Amino acid sequence: MENTTESSSRYNDLEKVGTETLLRYINQEDKTVPQIVEGCIPEMAQLVDLIIPRMKNGGRLFYMGAGTSGRLGIVDASECPPTFGVPHDWVVGIIAGGDDAIRFPVEGAEDNFDQGAIDLLSYTPTSEDTLIGIAASGRTPYVIGALKKAREMGMLTGSITCNAGSALTIEAEFPIVAVVGPEVVTGSTRMKSGTAQKLILNMISTSVMVGLGRVVGNKMVDMQLTNQKLVHRGSKMVAEQTGLDIEASKELLLQQGSVRKAIQAFQNHA
Repeated sequence: MENTTESSSRYNDLEKVGTETLLRYINQEDKTVPQIVEGCIPEMAQLVDLIIPRMKNGGRLFYMGAGTSGRLGIVDASECPPTFGVPHDWVVGIIAGGDDAIRFPVEGAEDNFDQGAIDLLSYTPTSEDTLIGIAASGRTPYVIGALKKAREMGMLTGSITCNAGSALTIEAEFPIVAVVGPEVVTGSTRMKSGTAQKLILNMISTSVMVGLGRVVGNKMVDMQLTNQKLVHRGSKMVAEQTGLDIEASKELLLQQGSVRKAIQAFQNHA
């Protein structure tokens, strides 16, 4: 099966074309990514609908990847607690090479088939947990090893790749394959492939959190109030739901600690 993430760029002489032309090349390719991701929605929906009941039963969602793919998983996982007010261990990002690899490449880490399973087992996973393996190429041994172990343990398994028919796609029960085609810079999967992975991760985690009741209407009612911007946003939400003015809403919000609790407190005393 052709490895499209490594296929030659449609563009040549990039160093000669000038900055604006180069940027237009990149933008032209980036525009194609959402359309490719759209084609993956049925597979994403299947996976999300299976993740939600597992998490309601105490299961966790794990992302595992190497390099850019691993970093994207960690970013998505780390954004769930402040956005949706969930505990930090509900969505967990694991990267080949450990936390040092978030900033610096760890030589050979992604090629260690056994280490993926070892790293996963350190979290004492159960059959209620879900593992989504992320690898643009679909052939990263670290991720494949983790998925293999996860399936043996009865975990729900999915994958996000950008090559059809890859080993990772075959290993996962619910593969999501976004074939975005050659990168502008040949093989640089931090570009279109990374963008596709980021979009898919956003869609999965957001849909799961909505399904878990962490969004009401279209509001992040459980977001953490970690800065003034979020306090102001939360105060507006409370004001919209209660009819209080913005200052009274802010006072109630800070007393209760979340938009959800502030609205419930107002309703209980109405």
